[in-house]
Amino acid sequence: MSLPIEDLTPRQIVAALDLYIVGQDDAKRAVAVALRNRFRRQQLPAEDRRDIMPKNILMMGPTGVGKTEIARRLAQLARAPFVKVEATKFTEVGYVGRDVESMVRDLVANAVRLVEQEKIDEVRPIAHEAAIEQLVNLLDEEVSPPPNAFGSRAMPNPWVNFPPEGEVIEEPQEEFDWEAYEKEKLARQATLKEEILRGDHDGKEVEVEIEEPQGSQFLQVFTPQGMEEMGIDMNQMMGRSGTRVGYRKMSVREAKMVLEENEAKKRIDQATIHKEALERAEQTGIIFIDEIDKVAMASGGDGPAVSREGVQRDLLPIVEGSSVASKFGTIRTDHILFVTAGAFHESKPSDLIPELQGRLPIRVQLQPLEAKDFVRILREPKNSLTTQYAKLLKVEGIDLSFSDDALVEIARFANEMNDKVGNIGARRLHTMMERLLEDFMFDAPEVSDPKIVIDADFVREELGALLRDSEAQKLV
Repeated sequence: MSLPIEDLTPRQIVAALDLYIVGQDDAKRAVAVALRNRFRRQQLPAEDRRDIMPKNILMMGPTGVGKTEIARRLAQLARAPFVKVEATKFTEVGYVGRDVESMVRDLVANAVRLVEQEKIDEVRPIAHEAAIEQLVNLLDEEVSPPPNAFGSRAMPNPWVNFPPEGEVIEEPQEEFDWEAYEKEKLARQATLKEEILRGDHDGKEVEVEIEEPQGSQFLQVFTPQGMEEMGIDMNQMMGRSGTRVGYRKMSVREAKMVLEENEAKKRIDQATIHKEALERAEQTGIIFIDEIDKVAMASGGDGPAVSREGVQRDLLPIVEGSSVASKFGTIRTDHILFVTAGAFHESKPSDLIPELQGRLPIRVQLQPLEAKDFVRILREPKNSLTTQYAKLLKVEGIDLSFSDDALVEIARFANEMNDKVGNIGARRLHTMMERLLEDFMFDAPEVSDPKIVIDADFVREELGALLRDSEAQKLV
């Protein structure tokens, strides 16, 4: 199996992360080295791979500085299964809540979806061709030859020798020209295929045969490992198939996608997908555990503190390496990369139990964001907020742009609001942009002027009152 680890150097990985994340060079370097080490490990002989464990990462920094985004973009870059969880959702065994193994099962489920989509993409050209052929047959109203054309190829008409009383049935005297009929049919369907591909028939309705999966019933049950969801497949219990064939009317435009998806799924093997997904999750999976600082409080005699330490002790065997049963098979967690993160305002990494600290050898401190960082966030990333809003309003035919001094003012107001109300990092920019563009977003369908330029004066007018109004500050 060719594992989806791209042959990128750490410098190239950092450059790719720079397209979406501003600053935080130390964190980018740490995750780039971790990703590259996975590639290096895969190049070693099989007997040596088992001895090389991933170096898990602990990110420390205030909220909104890019911890989650770094881990998510890293997983996308490596095309690796990824799952994000909050440590506060877990409780130690014996308390109500999800058990820590559920995050590994979620990772396997994500890996299955990832591999299945890759397999579908591989066969999509063939599936697309098969779907178009089906639509051609559905739309071709002259698929069958005329009724009087069966004389030379069909069985003889039994009523010729025994006609009903008072009727005389004669055999066709002339032999039907099948060669001409086949040529006409092929030419007609070729023209119809071109029309379907052009979208000429997208508005027409067709009746499509589809396989409708029979959904399983899910119950939440208590197991020795904690609260879990248990699926009950009533069809399997009663010896019936898990799918039901049905017919549904839909437009040709929708039928193209539905038939293509059905044809693609017919051409992939689910057993192979499950096997490959398990290996993908084991060898390249990334689990991001956020809010680890919330369970890092020093243990004491009170219940909550005991529960926090219990969560750490339940996390420990998963991070160290253990076997977890999932509905797709058993997975080992030895080589899963764990990236943990927390603000650590009221605690410090040393408050984690020593055993867990030892499994997080790479420590990275992320820096708080300043006004100059906010300006870069608004301007530089490939998916910057200004670009997102411009694309949204472009749908309404409006050309939205921001002057350079407007971006500086937005960043200044966001920084001041973080200082006065509470530091939520770059997430404050979302609030600023929503307040700034609220009227434009509301009036966009009726706006007569298709060009909008946001300048510094407009920003000061709209956001200045927000900063001064103490009541408004409570809302942001």
